[in-house]
Amino acid sequence: MTKFKTHIALQVADLPRSVAFYQVLFDLAPVKYKPDYAKFDLDNPGLNLTLNASNTVVDRGTLSHLGIQVDSQAAVKSAIARFKAQGLATFEEHNTDCCYAIQDKVWVTDPDGTRWEIFVVTVADTTPEQNILPETTTPSPCCA
Repeated sequence: MTKFKTHIALQVADLPRSVAFYQVLFDLAPVKYKPDYAKFDLDNPGLNLTLNASNTVVDRGTLSHLGIQVDSQAAVKSAIARFKAQGLATFEEHNTDCCYAIQDKVWVTDPDGTRWEIFVVTVADTTPEQNILPETTTPSPCCA
């Protein structure tokens, strides 16, 4: 069976500062750290995150934020404690209705402004009666 892993590459203005932030976020050290590059390789969630030093960190365009869904409220609380112990500014949301689900979450922002959330879903769908499900699927003209 093929194993998939998501890859995200971020441009960062201050590599050592960003590496320090991501070590706290992921609670692990990078597997590769060069003068202009760092790589974090996570098994859970499957993620290959690279940081690339850049003199010009560009606007994020359509990127809203990044997040990691965990399996328990205890995991969110553990992240909060870890972030606070390292002096990171956090924003907590408890029992919040987001994305039509009830969630507990904590937000942190990396040195270049990328927002991350660690969250757990406690109620999967707050409006199940409003799901929009197509009755039939119509093939697109290119595939008909």
